[in-house]
Amino acid sequence: MNHFFEHLSGRVAATAGRPVAFVLALTIVIVWAVTGPLFNWSNTWQLVINTGTTIVTFLMVFLIQNAQNRDGSAIQAKLDELIRAGGHSRNAFIGIEHLSEAELDALREQLERLGGDEAARHAAVQRLLARR
Repeated sequence: MNHFFEHLSGRVAATAGRPVAFVLALTIVIVWAVTGPLFNWSNTWQLVINTGTTIVTFLMVFLIQNAQNRDGSAIQAKLDELIRAGGHSRNAFIGIEHLSEAELDALREQLERLGGDEAARHAAVQRLLARR
């Protein structure tokens, strides 16, 4: 069951992000809007689009969240491997994604202080942007 759900969520997330999915959704909305006069703008006519969009949104939340969780875990594993394999990195950073929000904020602030003053960081960023 897990393998099926992971496979399905990955395929749906990839498909939903394509232009063809947007065009299909837009076409459905246009067809629905054009048929309004045929149904005298009835409550049933409105209920069709409301129900359809609610169901699709409800299901997509779970499928896309699953795909994002797997992508995030894969990226985290890659970063952990880079930290572990790198000569100048600190292995203590492996697994910091499990820290609380407050702990992560404190760590980020400490790293920013260690990274040098604000003006130096700003100048470095400006040099990088100028390379375009």
